[in-house]
Amino acid sequence: MIDRLARWALRSPAGFTAIAILCGLGGFVVVMIELWLTGVLQRTGSNLGAVLAFTFGYVGIGIIIGPFVAWRMQQRGLTWWRAGRPPTKGEARRVLRLPFKMAVLSASLWIPGTILEAALSIAFGYTDVLFTTMQLILAGGLASCAFAYLAMDRALRPAVPVLASVIPVRDRSLSALARVGITWALASGLPILSVILVLTDRVAAPDDKMRGALVICAGAILFGLVATLAFAKSVAVPLRELEEAIGRITAGDLDVSVPVEFTSEVGVLQASVNDMTESLRERERVRNVFDRHVGIDVAERALAAGSSLNESAMTGELCEVTALFVDIVGSTELAHKIPPQLFVEKINRLLATVVDATEDNCGLVNKFEGDAALCIFGAPIQLDNDAEAALQTALRIRDEVLATGELDIGIGLSRGTVFAGDVGSKKRLEFTVIGDPVNEAARLTEAAKGVRQRILASESVIAAAPSMREKWMRYETIHLRGRPVETKTWTDRRGYPPLRYGSRSRQP
Repeated sequence: MIDRLARWALRSPAGFTAIAILCGLGGFVVVMIELWLTGVLQRTGSNLGAVLAFTFGYVGIGIIIGPFVAWRMQQRGLTWWRAGRPPTKGEARRVLRLPFKMAVLSASLWIPGTILEAALSIAFGYTDVLFTTMQLILAGGLASCAFAYLAMDRALRPAVPVLASVIPVRDRSLSALARVGITWALASGLPILSVILVLTDRVAAPDDKMRGALVICAGAILFGLVATLAFAKSVAVPLRELEEAIGRITAGDLDVSVPVEFTSEVGVLQASVNDMTESLRERERVRNVFDRHVGIDVAERALAAGSSLNESAMTGELCEVTALFVDIVGSTELAHKIPPQLFVEKINRLLATVVDATEDNCGLVNKFEGDAALCIFGAPIQLDNDAEAALQTALRIRDEVLATGELDIGIGLSRGTVFAGDVGSKKRLEFTVIGDPVNEAARLTEAAKGVRQRILASESVIAAAPSMREKWMRYETIHLRGRPVETKTWTDRRGYPPLRYGSRSRQP
């Protein structure tokens, strides 16, 4: 209900006018009731009619001037709202100053009225109640100004999300502490001051004092309850929403956006939560890209090291790993026969199979080299049996890729000690493995392209996987290019149907 009224006040030409009239008349009625209850009006005697005539005449002038100025403020400050467009930075800052301007407008109407009442008191000779009258009128004027400020601030709340998208919410109109102070002044401070003025009036009759004090206290209790509940709700509700949002973020839901509805510290907190969520989303996007480019295990290793990574941390370590190399048979010839885009699509399907099979067996696709891929088992994450995982991966890749009949491949496996770690500089690092097993796996891949099973593994791999030895058989001892000694090779025992590149295959 209040939000609908606030939106109406922003949209309707009479919105600010209504706020100005209600604030002014509300304060005036409260002051007149206090003056009547304390007997001040009765003490004017035969001059009561003249006093009321002057008073209501000035109120009539105020009703004309105040609402007109408020209407002009709305017309100049909220043009963007009525046009349905976002405000400029200048317009947004002018809107944030509207509550203060409304309070100043209220004060500018009460000050001449207070001076007029003082002049009437002196002119009609009832100076004995001048002090009490002026104090009560000033208290009512302050209450009217404070209420005008709070009412305008509440009316602008539907526009705060739009303002927050243009300027920082830290450019707020008033802090929460100031709002607490204004609320206390309206609910407690000014009523207590009014009671003190009434009770210390030496001229007023005891019955008038008691009646005035009781009515003021009753009104203060009622208004204080309403004002306190409204302020507590304005803080508790957004804090509860923030608590729920932070709980969702903690649970991993980063699609959280808290509406910025306040210009106080609460609004700053709402904007900060949104900024934090955006930063987390950006970090997650970077991490996802990082994972895709270097692999999840390497990404987690790098993130764990963080900014502490230095030159000494780039040395890496020596470890036992199994290297698996995959390459396409006749890729150069195939690239000449089909369009480049089609060739790339075929390669991507192959590499997708390689990635899935490798990661399912806890390996790392260390790098893509054109139409080839190097996979490592045992680094950076150590495995109970890296050789067995690599052999299972080789069989799966061979079976899935060749079953489609789309490409022909060769797979080579070797095992041994390698350097595994970061190489490069402080500005650019890359996790890699360097060692003889990697070179041997690449050479075995070339030889495997001429084997019907399309897989060749060095004896070191089979020796490290005794549980799979019966599925593999010795093939040949091969002298690989660039190596000083011959390599004993193995391939799987499974019979495999002849491939379309049969002229390149040799039966083991």
